[in-house]
Amino acid sequence: MLKDVLLPFNTNQLITEIKTEGAGEWMPGQTDFVQNGDIRICYETIGEAKKGNVLLISGNSQTMLAYPQHFYQPLVDAGYRVIRMDNRGVGESSWLKNWSRANAYTLPDMAADVVAVLDKLGIAQAHIVGMSMGGMIAQTLAIEHPKRVQSLTSIMSAGYYYDPELTGEPKPFVRRMVLVNLFYARNLSKLENKLKIHLAINRLLKGKGEASFPNKLVLQKTYYEITQRKGYHSKAFEQHGYAIKKSGSRYDGLKKLDVPTLVIHGTDDTLVLFENAEKYAPMIPNAKTLFLKGMGHHLPKAYTPQMQQAMLELFEDAT
Repeated sequence: MLKDVLLPFNTNQLITEIKTEGAGEWMPGQTDFVQNGDIRICYETIGEAKKGNVLLISGNSQTMLAYPQHFYQPLVDAGYRVIRMDNRGVGESSWLKNWSRANAYTLPDMAADVVAVLDKLGIAQAHIVGMSMGGMIAQTLAIEHPKRVQSLTSIMSAGYYYDPELTGEPKPFVRRMVLVNLFYARNLSKLENKLKIHLAINRLLKGKGEASFPNKLVLQKTYYEITQRKGYHSKAFEQHGYAIKKSGSRYDGLKKLDVPTLVIHGTDDTLVLFENAEKYAPMIPNAKTLFLKGMGHHLPKAYTPQMQQAMLELFEDAT
């Protein structure tokens, strides 16, 4: 177990290189904001909408940068305008400092943030792509605002994360997270330690079928978040996690969907176990599936061509 949480031997060297070279450009598009009540949402648009719009929704405590260039660029090259957004509680969007479980927001509230972005851009319908918690938000959007969803792609997500009939929260991952915090979360006032803990956590999410892991890319993204943006909100994981729990099951809504849908999941997912996809995907009428052997809980470059091909076929069919 210990070897699974140790950082690569050249971590310090990589950090030195990044501090010398910089993190590069992680936001090449046009950035803007929209107000949804008291919540301000930051979003970025990349490319032109020759064939339509694709909106990407990130996961628990992740910002828009969770979608790397190797994932979104093929969509731009295919003629779609890509929209990335920071969910409430992370990135440049509003951080709720007075949050409590008594006034906690829900996945429908976060889906309403997506609608606000679409309204601001004057988009009637978009292809909605969500990963992890973002997939849950995307499902909620399709259930509650079906006319705004041209197609739905739900990646490494669940229809009901706390389903008592399933394994539920993956205990091995939680135990490893405890070890990561034990080894790497000391003195997080130091930039180097912040970089190390984020790399260690990301390495926990990789699958067994991935020959290599982009250690430097993860460090560059983290460095950019910390030095060029607002950094990481320490309370976001708790807030987003409670939004998932408070929102409950989407099973009944998924069974009634009339939206072209693609479910993508890795068989080695360590956070949202594969059994979730096996259960909720068949509930969605005419849903297509892409189950990737050996993929974990992130968007590795090696699996991107398969994902993009399936997504582009879905978009064409939906159009």
